[in-house]
Amino acid sequence: MTRRRWIADEVSGDMAAITGSHAGHLCRVLRARVGQEFDIAVGDHVRRGKITHVDDARVEFTLGESVPMDAPLSITLALSIFKFDRMEWAIEKCTELGVSRIIPVIASRTEKHLAAAAPKRMERWQRLTHQAAQQSRRVSPPQISQPVKLRDVIDLPAATRILLSESEPERSLKDALNGHPIDDIILAIGPEGGWTEEELEWFGKAAWISASLGHTILRAETAAIAATAIILA
Repeated sequence: MTRRRWIADEVSGDMAAITGSHAGHLCRVLRARVGQEFDIAVGDHVRRGKITHVDDARVEFTLGESVPMDAPLSITLALSIFKFDRMEWAIEKCTELGVSRIIPVIASRTEKHLAAAAPKRMERWQRLTHQAAQQSRRVSPPQISQPVKLRDVIDLPAATRILLSESEPERSLKDALNGHPIDDIILAIGPEGGWTEEELEWFGKAAWISASLGHTILRAETAAIAATAIILA
């Protein structure tokens, strides 16, 4: 049986603890008790953990052997800011799939009130990724950067840099991946309304690879999730 995985809030040597609302959930909902074992993510690895103390605010573990893990891909999602309810759905699902970093991007067609409000959503987004990472048995949640303008994203380094564009006539994402490293990728997703011609020129001059997800026009959140799944596959 697969053990539930938790991301430790505190780690000291062979001891770890989960605190706050996560401890309350483990205590009240899952009815955790002393002696139960779970997988505990501590930093960049996972260890077997046995509960030594339980209460509503704190669950403590002794840490045992390490748990084997597959080497993750490094996928950075440069996600143009769009309506928050749908954007947060994309953040949650792409976290479950395994992206390592999410950069909220202010593009030309990003609505001004959303761009202004985005920094205030950081705490909520971090909480969302933490919960999604824990549910999907990740070692750690993806890093979420402060919102940046597209110009700051264009020159970010990566082994493979892919621009999803509805105006790409031929090259599919699958074709774009052929012959290029897939262990270090930046994937750029446009806002509602798509990229402007000027932005497409910026990407082209910086040698990004343009790719399509097909002939239909997808919502931004659908494109982000579908593209991440294709890369992982």
